[in-house]
Amino acid sequence: MILHSTETFWPIKNAMDTSYPSLSANISTPILIIGGGITGALIAYKLITEGKKVVLVDKRDICNGSTAASTALLQYEIDISLHELIEKRGFDCAVSSYKNCEKAIFDLKKIVDSIKSDCQFEFKKSVYFCSVKKDIPFLKREFKARKENGFKVKWLDEIELKKQGINAFAAIESESGAVMDPYKLAYDLLKYCTQKGMQIYDRTNIIEFKYQKGKILAITEDLFTITAENSIHCSGYESTQMLTEKIVDLKSTYALASESFTKVPEVFKNCIYWNTSEPYLYFRATADNRIIMGGGDEEFHNPEKRDKLLPRKEIYLLKQFKKCFPNINFKLDYSWAGTFGETQDALPYFGKPNPQKKEHYVLGFGGNGITFSVMAMNSIMESLNNSPHPDLKFYKFNR
Repeated sequence: MILHSTETFWPIKNAMDTSYPSLSANISTPILIIGGGITGALIAYKLITEGKKVVLVDKRDICNGSTAASTALLQYEIDISLHELIEKRGFDCAVSSYKNCEKAIFDLKKIVDSIKSDCQFEFKKSVYFCSVKKDIPFLKREFKARKENGFKVKWLDEIELKKQGINAFAAIESESGAVMDPYKLAYDLLKYCTQKGMQIYDRTNIIEFKYQKGKILAITEDLFTITAENSIHCSGYESTQMLTEKIVDLKSTYALASESFTKVPEVFKNCIYWNTSEPYLYFRATADNRIIMGGGDEEFHNPEKRDKLLPRKEIYLLKQFKKCFPNINFKLDYSWAGTFGETQDALPYFGKPNPQKKEHYVLGFGGNGITFSVMAMNSIMESLNNSPHPDLKFYKFNR
């Protein structure tokens, strides 16, 4: 599957400073990670710090799947509101999911610091606003649910928002949020892991899995075999091709990056934004004084149809930006299309679809892919050891 159109922002911004070979021989490993994006990199980092021996493969150059198309808004807010998630999955699962997403932001900062990554991680406030009056009661219910469960939130009315330069009726301002360059962090994590002994093979496409005497045999396109005791699938939306259970609906999404401003507009200095529209719009600034926005989601059909819509989506998104931030002149510099997915409850899938097989999955679908992947680090060892963990229950397959 082609996960994004040809031109995205992060690979252009970051020239590759490390390259990896493709697989050219049969090898064996205790743990095989499939997928060299931010999810695979985080899981690899966890396993390497636990002293495990790991091989990681990717069918592309590393970090050139969904990670290259990410807009990297780090939020504890999930694609479903807290009060709706409580109704759908119960209090414990819903509140735990929100709190663990919040913790993941701070855990990620510790990882960034520990490997000294220059991924431009910055804490920001998160502002969830409504552009239509009919969404105010919904937003008030959400504010109440968050306040009652200990989240640091503040209500902003229309007057306060207009003073800040936002054209909206109301908003919830949350203390916990962040932005970063996900492509750079994934690269830095993988480089760190190789320095600790992990082997990486990119442009290595696995076309078949076999099982022999309790071992997993991963057969590549070039007919080399990787023999592993456990495999961990971190290849996101492409992992769905390996599953019998339908767990996600694929969507096409679109993003724009502005020209670099002389200085970041004041309203974007300390905040990231998203709104209550369906599909929602989201906005953030970058360290080099650009603004990135995204949205305009459609049902995914194929990469060609997705990419063909890009010129029309550019016009749509630019109009929406002007409605929300009328005082800012957004001059388009980059645009791209990507593929993402939505689960029925907007939550990830962790663990083993088949308890009898040592195939593990880390699938952080939706707008919280990065924070979900950080959360998955907490339960991956339990999944490998076939031990219980609350996340393996909340986010299990066949739920």
